[in-house]
Amino acid sequence: MKKLLVASAVSAALAAPATALAQQARIPTLSQVLDASGISVNGYIDASYSWANRNQQAFTDRVFDQQNNSFSLNQFGLTVAKQPKEGFGGLVNLTVGQDAQFIHSFPEFGTQSTFDLTQAYGSYSAGALTVIGGKFATLAGTEVIASTGNTTYSRSILFGAIPFTHTGVRASYAPSDTFTLYGGLNNGWDQLSDANRNKTLEIGATFNPTKALTFTASGYFGVDPANPQTGAAPSGERDLIDIVANFIVSNSLSLGAEVLTFKQDFGAATAKYDGLALYGNFMLSSKYRATVRGEYFDDKNGFHFSTATGTKYYEGTLCLAFLPTSSVELRGEVRMDKASNAVYIDSGGSTSKTLMTFGAQGLYKF
Repeated sequence: MKKLLVASAVSAALAAPATALAQQARIPTLSQVLDASGISVNGYIDASYSWANRNQQAFTDRVFDQQNNSFSLNQFGLTVAKQPKEGFGGLVNLTVGQDAQFIHSFPEFGTQSTFDLTQAYGSYSAGALTVIGGKFATLAGTEVIASTGNTTYSRSILFGAIPFTHTGVRASYAPSDTFTLYGGLNNGWDQLSDANRNKTLEIGATFNPTKALTFTASGYFGVDPANPQTGAAPSGERDLIDIVANFIVSNSLSLGAEVLTFKQDFGAATAKYDGLALYGNFMLSSKYRATVRGEYFDDKNGFHFSTATGTKYYEGTLCLAFLPTSSVELRGEVRMDKASNAVYIDSGGSTSKTLMTFGAQGLYKF
């Protein structure tokens, strides 16, 4: 009898952990709950050190890396989305950190807030058609706001010459896997609420005739203030055409190009600028990548940078990246900018035609 009791006790003791494990296995994790509901959550942290031989806080042709000798928390980005192939969905994208203050839309632009609601929109999909409404990223450009979407530490000059976001409606229609059309209406460039009563037309198309080749063209046509982020008058016709091409040469080499043209009417005057950027991405191994970028920007009327009329800008960038895991990327970058006029300012106040910078960046993706 005692043997039976002991055996039963031992059996129960052995079964208890197994029962507990089975009960725990039935409790879904947060990731499993989100996956089951069709909700995706992802984000990243971007921190860096930058050095410049000129005073970038006095003048720079950059959008983000404007520090002269500083460590920075550039961005904490978080995106929560539910985007089914059929039916209703939505997306919310937050940017927190030093970079956020430079991408605020009107009327928040100019504040020192390090928080930006970069995108927030609802969507509806039915077959080849998707319609979104709210605040969303621009169609224009090669480089994007999120640091993880680029292969260099610094952004191009052209990145600052296009809008960041729009508030309005956009429809995309993809009749095949190789062709997508875009059309929409919005408040204009970087305007959460419209700075005037006029709306901007958005049109675009993406064409990838082969897996290796992709073309994207976008155009924005409307009437906006001369500085839409601040709402500064006067208003006039503002047009942008931007074309991007990417070609995958091999598993280790890809090439890219971007060209844009812009004009803004204000009063009796018209201002224009044009730009060109070329890219080369080289996978040196599974863990190392090199990116080179060359750029030309003609600020014909001194409109974009508010400097000497007819200033032309050139820049060359070399960025080396180490990817120890799929979640971590470490970048080191050297960049030289040159202008046709002495627009860069030394710490002592004298001017120069050149700017040299160095950047080291760490990215963690989750």
